[in-house]
Amino acid sequence: MRKNPLLGRRILMTRAREQSAESTLLFEKLGAEVIVFPTIEIVPPLRWDALDQAVDRLRTYDWIIFTSANGVHFFWQRLKKRKRRLPPSLKVCAIGPATAKALKGKGVPVHYVPKKYIAEAVLQGFEEVDLRGKRILLARARIARDVLPKGLRKMGAKLDVVETYRTVKPRAGGRKLRRLLAEEKIDVITFTSSSTVNHFVDLLKKENIKTALKGVSIACIGPVTARTAKARGLKVVVQPDQYTIPGLAQAIAKYFIPLKPRRTRF
Repeated sequence: MRKNPLLGRRILMTRAREQSAESTLLFEKLGAEVIVFPTIEIVPPLRWDALDQAVDRLRTYDWIIFTSANGVHFFWQRLKKRKRRLPPSLKVCAIGPATAKALKGKGVPVHYVPKKYIAEAVLQGFEEVDLRGKRILLARARIARDVLPKGLRKMGAKLDVVETYRTVKPRAGGRKLRRLLAEEKIDVITFTSSSTVNHFVDLLKKENIKTALKGVSIACIGPVTARTAKARGLKVVVQPDQYTIPGLAQAIAKYFIPLKPRRTRF
């Protein structure tokens, strides 16, 4: 791969602002100019009751599953507030390296990380474990797919699903987004979750999607996000084999390598 394969390319990043610093640096090292335009905000649950109750009875669980680093962050807030710790008997599953890294940063050993960072891969791994009668705590966002809960219960697990955070749409930004697209200076838009896609499209309101995104490449971090994008009328041209930000960055770089580099706009 040539040096600075994204030189002169302008990337619109839609993930939450607090998650964008490391991602921005990664794309900038590849030569890109990054515009951080969050279409989601990560916020706490409206009520802590369910999570607090789960924290207070952690010793009754056999497994705890974290689906994101966001979940780890807010879960630990409540652990500290309740003056609790994860019991050593509790096994921990993390979906994805970023989630595993967040847990290891808390000094927590991770017992299982699926090969692919989606719910279906978690279920495949647990097929080798007898879950009948096992108690599992699933810490995740308020809005999420039902694939994992349904699959775990079908395997015989006694499952508690607790909301650890919410993803909400920023109150403003539609006008700025339409202006950025109208200037035709965006080369690629990255989406890292279904929420980023849905809120992005909602911000455009009644704009014609194909017209608004003419000349813009769409990159999605994984198959779930890509399915959502396609369902909302977006044409996805980049999807990495590894469902991570580094994987996404490399896939975007490879996509643009055959194309003539643009003059930098800096």
